[in-house]
Amino acid sequence: MKVIYDPDKDILQITFVDTTVEETTQIAPGLVVDYDVDGHTIGLEITKASTKVDNPYAMCYVVGKANFDKPRPNEKN
Repeated sequence: MKVIYDPDKDILQITFVDTTVEETTQIAPGLVVDYDVDGHTIGLEITKASTKVDNPYAMCYVVGKANFDKPRPNEKN
């Protein structure tokens, strides 16, 4: 996984898998998802990142339990 912050463009990119991006989709204002040729999610891009994250210059990486107390999206059957 790789995280890049471009301060000139104010874009935060998170790459999960180092492969070619085949398609991108904006799923919400300022939030873009990258997909590979098989349609798997391989990355995220956040525009105007400095207005959406506490500090785009700093990152804390923690290994631990996921937060399951937050609201979950409705899952389709």
